[in-house]
Amino acid sequence: MKIEILGTGCSKCQALTLHVKEAVAQKGLFAQIEKVEDLMQIMHYGVTSTPALVIDGKVVSSGKLLSVDEIVALLG
Repeated sequence: MKIEILGTGCSKCQALTLHVKEAVAQKGLFAQIEKVEDLMQIMHYGVTSTPALVIDGKVVSSGKLLSVDEIVALLG
């Protein structure tokens, strides 16, 4: 599983990264977690507001800070 956190390094982006790591640990999953701060890569996904969460190439959230529980639900 590949998870990408899209954002420019703002506090919400950093918080989302921590929430994602905690959610992955709770689920006991193995995931490659990557922070993407390059605007060209972010634009590639068509995201207009950050932070955004991409799971296996699909944008699942954009523009809001998800809770750990919300991320766990998205991970299945």
